[in-house]
Parts: sequence; C-alpha cells; structure tokens
Amino acid sequence: MKIGIDINGVLRDTIGKFEQTYEKFLIEKNEEMDNLMTLEISGDTFNEDSFEVINEIKKTNFKYEKLSEITSLELSTHYSFKDKDEYYNFLYEEFAMSIFGHASSSEYSTFNLLNEIYSNLRNEHDLIIVSDEMGKSKPATLFFLSKFGCLLEQIKFFNSVTENNIINELDILLTSNPNLLLKKYDKTKVIKFETIYNSTIETEHTIKSLSEFENKLKQIL
Repeated sequence: MKIGIDINGVLRDTIGKFEQTYEKFLIEKNEEMDNLMTLEISGDTFNEDSFEVINEIKKTNFKYEKLSEITSLELSTHYSFKDKDEYYNFLYEEFAMSIFGHASSSEYSTFNLLNEIYSNLRNEHDLIIVSDEMGKSKPATLFFLSKFGCLLEQIKFFNSVTENNIINELDILLTSNPNLLLKKYDKTKVIKFETIYNSTIETEHTIKSLSEFENKLKQIL
C-alpha cells in the first residue's frame, strides 16, 4: 500500500515561517523607511528638494501589512503584495530558503514520530513524502528534510499539472491542504491533519498530531 505524507502543515510549519519572514523583511523594512523619512523632515539636512522627494516616496510607497487572519493557503489574500509577481518572487525565489528551508517542524517531535512510523510500517507499506512545490522551494524543502533527519527514501514534488497523477497513485494521503481535502478521488483515502486553515472542512478521517497517525491507519485498514 502506498501512503503519502504531505509536508506543509503536517511536517513543516510553513505558515509560521512565512509570517515571521514577511514581518521582518517587509513590514519592519517599511516602518524603517517611514522613520527615515520622518528624521529627514525634522533634521538639519531637510530642504525643499528633500520635501519633494519624500512626498513622492510617500505617494508611491506601498504598505505591507497583514490583511486578515489566515484561513486558507492563498497567503496573498491575507498579506498585502503589490501584485502576484511580487508574491511569487517573495515566496519561491527571494526568501524560499528562509521560508521552506529554515521553517520549524509542525510539532516538537514531528520527525521522531515520522521516523518511528517509517520504521514500523516500511516492511508492509511504501511511505512517500509528497509536496506542492515550485521554483527554489524544491531545494529548500530537501534541505529542510535533511536538516531534521527524515529517513523516508521516496520524495515526490507536484504542481497543478502533475498533482492528480501523483495523488491518484496513493492509497492513503495525510494532508492539511484544503485544496486536496476538498477533492474526491477514486481510490485515495484522505486523512486530514487539522490546522487553523482547514478546521471548517469536514472529512471522514482527521488527526491533530502525527502521534495519532498509526492508530488512524489501523482504523481505515
């Protein structure tokens, strides 16, 4: 039996690291710019030309801020970005290693539990790490798995084009991804790993910790 274990939300606190990175490099940077402009206006170097430049900056200066609590994986709807290109560049290019490589695990003992699951099930089942990745998040994710000592041999990345092919190969999928939880599959049974952004989605099988996974698997099988 092929068992897929998703990374984001289940093994990795991607959302938490995204929030930290956004706060540090966009919100705080924006505030520093405002402070510098205030100092320029009040300082001895202020002149008429400075006033015009500062006014132009203020007119065009985009405000980075948290727009709402996270209730989905569409992070660009919860945090402000100038456009989709800036959002994808932030997430999958410029800060990919910070967000995907240096994120913490979802639980304190996530990878101890995962490696124990692997040790208990590997003779009877194929355990496969699966994840929706793109751009530089792929090598960053490999670094993340290596950093925490993941023992599973099989890792499969998918995107919107290859998603169905990868998921339909599985008999069991453990995921927190709302998009995957809401889909209907011919043979793949889905277990929800509950998070703040999928708590309203009703599923037949749900766990709140990786420590519950093997018992849930026994119930299904």
